[in-house]
Amino acid sequence: MERPLLLLDVDGVLNPFAAPACQEGNQVSCSAISAPVVVGVEASSFMVDVGCVHQAVRLWSGCECGEALSPAEAAVRQVEAADVLLVPAPAGGDGEQASVAAALASQLNPRARLVTPPDIDGAGPELPASLVRAAPPDAEGEWKARLEPVTVPATRYGAGRGVETVLWRSRRPLHPGRLADALPVAMRGVVRGRGHLRLCSRPDSVVTWRSAGAHLELREADRWLESADARAWQAVSPQRRAFASWFWDDYYGERRNEITLTGTSLDGPAIRSALDAALLTDAELSLGQEGWTTVPDPLLGSAGTR
Repeated sequence: MERPLLLLDVDGVLNPFAAPACQEGNQVSCSAISAPVVVGVEASSFMVDVGCVHQAVRLWSGCECGEALSPAEAAVRQVEAADVLLVPAPAGGDGEQASVAAALASQLNPRARLVTPPDIDGAGPELPASLVRAAPPDAEGEWKARLEPVTVPATRYGAGRGVETVLWRSRRPLHPGRLADALPVAMRGVVRGRGHLRLCSRPDSVVTWRSAGAHLELREADRWLESADARAWQAVSPQRRAFASWFWDDYYGERRNEITLTGTSLDGPAIRSALDAALLTDAELSLGQEGWTTVPDPLLGSAGTR
């Protein structure tokens, strides 16, 4: 039996990452999560939304409106949730803008099938079945894994139209003050940023990095896994355990910084140089954790989120 096709006409109020249990019995049911999700991307509104961070929208989570998000965050979440990205040609509009929007959407979600003209020319209201890639068998598990505090976001290289992704990694802790100073360079031209940090001011905590447009959210989300803490290893997802084992270092353990930044016309060397300059120096490292925790933290302060 063929799987149903779930087509979302997304208008900024549906949360594709809402918990399925919360959605049960409402317009989007638990069973719908196993269907391929098609998200339509209208080029002009999408490009406006990904740059808009000065107002807030609330995403519907099945039972009530959820957290307030910027239009940029809402737009990229919807693209990231898709199994198929449908980017129609503009009606007498800017073909170049549509090409950039398609390249950007594909870069934000490299696992999705990108459908653009001429694939959909003359297709009418129904998307040809041959263009629909089936949702993964464990779609719910895949979505949950992508929301883990320690993830390795998928990247695609060579999307064209000036769209690219810059990957930055380091084992050393970051100095929060110098990281704050580096943000104007690191965030220039970035549409989406995802990853996790190791801040010296919170040496045992996983600090998640999520940005959309010019809005950056840093959140103290979890603790790093320790080799002897069997209970903590069992409590996390199989994906987290796999990544921890793969990237494990005899000295640092699981601890590491890893960020992917996606946007247009990014200056990769300048971004990496700015972030590298925010790492602790050898002299600062020698102070140990007791010395690190005394460093002022203008990013998270004492609340653990910013």
